[in-house]
Amino acid sequence: MLGVLAGFFVVWVIIGSGWFIARKNLLGEGAQGVLSRLSFFVASPALLLETLSKADLRSIFSTHLLVIMVSSVAVGLVSIAVFRWVRRRDLPESLIASMSSSVANAANLGIPISVFVLGDASYVAPLLIFQLALFTPSYLLMLDGTTATAKPGAARALQFVLPVVTNPNIIGSMIGLVLAATGWKLPDLIAQPIHLIGGASIPAILIAFGISLHGSRPLRADDGRRTDTLIATSLKLVLHPLIAYFFARFALGLDGHALFAGVVTAALPTAQNVYVAAQRYQHGLVVAKDTVLITTVVAVPAMAVMAALLS
Repeated sequence: MLGVLAGFFVVWVIIGSGWFIARKNLLGEGAQGVLSRLSFFVASPALLLETLSKADLRSIFSTHLLVIMVSSVAVGLVSIAVFRWVRRRDLPESLIASMSSSVANAANLGIPISVFVLGDASYVAPLLIFQLALFTPSYLLMLDGTTATAKPGAARALQFVLPVVTNPNIIGSMIGLVLAATGWKLPDLIAQPIHLIGGASIPAILIAFGISLHGSRPLRADDGRRTDTLIATSLKLVLHPLIAYFFARFALGLDGHALFAGVVTAALPTAQNVYVAAQRYQHGLVVAKDTVLITTVVAVPAMAVMAALLS
């Protein structure tokens, strides 16, 4: 428990540093974007490559992946039902709200949480691959089918395939998995630069997140979606980890660190690309934006509470 709390403390100190940097405007207006792009396109792929190349594949693609898949799909279906038939939202907005409740921030916060709290970045790899290769494209296909944005033929297929095969984190993960499966080791002249570049991932992510917190004000009454945002937030931070816990504990018989890893992974905040999808389809913009912000702020203390309960 002390180790877990120490991990959370490290995360919050770095996030606080980012907030202080933004408050004093030490890095200028574009700092958040630069740090986020550095992490997404360069440092995080290097970290995932190095970590997965040394990982046990049986531990990655095992019960942990099953917990992720079942809990994500279950909370997604529940949230669609809530927003479509209880809140009476149209189907595209219900789908965006469902994404807000079930699609987790696997890269930007998943990686540092996995490293500092779970002790190994490989815990986030199954979530990253599942969401990018299957879960998120499924939502986008449904949004295409309910809006006027669908493309014909091959163009439509490329619309979903290209974001997966060109995602730097997927590429880094796949190279790492190939190395782990084959037992190949990179030469030191290549491995050392990858190690050093990957080391920039976590501080860049967390500082960028801290910068983003400065001046943000969610849940404005005049947006008209305050209740929807609170529902989506509750589904993401309460129902999602609860489903993961009950499935992992009673269906799979997991306990100890394996159980904790499944619950923490499910409790990760809403992914920022949910807001990107809302902008693309012009539905659910307020719920997506506010849920991303609130869950990102609340997720870390919520995970600390989960750690205390599971200890």
